[in-house]
Amino acid sequence: MRPARITAYVTSLLLALGLALTGAGSAAGAQAAAENYVALGDSYSSGVGAGSYDSSSGNCKRSTRAYPRLWANANAPASFHFDACSGATTANVVSSQLGHLSSATTLVSISIGGNDAGFADVMTTCVLQSESSCVNRVNQAKSYVDTTLPGRLDNAYGAIESRASAAHVVVLGYPRFYKLNGSCLAGLTERERSAINGASDHLNAAIAKRAADHGFTFASVVPRFTGHEICSDSSWLHSVKWTNIGESYHPTAAGQSGGYYPTFSAAA
Repeated sequence: MRPARITAYVTSLLLALGLALTGAGSAAGAQAAAENYVALGDSYSSGVGAGSYDSSSGNCKRSTRAYPRLWANANAPASFHFDACSGATTANVVSSQLGHLSSATTLVSISIGGNDAGFADVMTTCVLQSESSCVNRVNQAKSYVDTTLPGRLDNAYGAIESRASAAHVVVLGYPRFYKLNGSCLAGLTERERSAINGASDHLNAAIAKRAADHGFTFASVVPRFTGHEICSDSSWLHSVKWTNIGESYHPTAAGQSGGYYPTFSAAA
């Protein structure tokens, strides 16, 4: 092949490649723009702990740094409704968070189940009472997860299905809270920390099973939070926060952007 022909060939090849890449990028952008996204769930989805709360969300404490908002900002969906609310249970999702779901909804995210299982009471017991009281309360929560929570998750997931049958539903789990044998010099005992981590794993397993049975995608945040638990050198979770107790044991802004957001993005 002569030099002139080589030049023409390479130019044509690069032009074709550029057009192909441009087309792929446009298709991906169009797909994201076509999404009708609704974010449901509890404080881990509303962004409690990340700060920068939207004042209009009131006690729901929806943060501009929460993963649903970060995803919407990055992908510019056709519509976005942020309905997650601090303190929400499965019953709250059904009674007050499904209004924006419809047959046009294409994407839903949700974290739910922790409040049903008594997460706040478990942590209060463990912080304020004895080791045996902590472990007993954790075991009570695990028993609830085994006996009662599956039905409540089914009710919430079924309600989502009935209203948004065409949607891709991403169910996000909860992180492990503690790095065992980490840098914490005071506070809970290692037995208590281990019990709490085990309860988180137990809860995630139950949620994952119910999500799979409904054809939903379960997305674990545990891999992303590994190395960023409480008692690590770079925690993405608040420990007890006496100046704002409601943010205790919730992801920081870094936990939302580095843990939940990429986990959701990969699943969505």
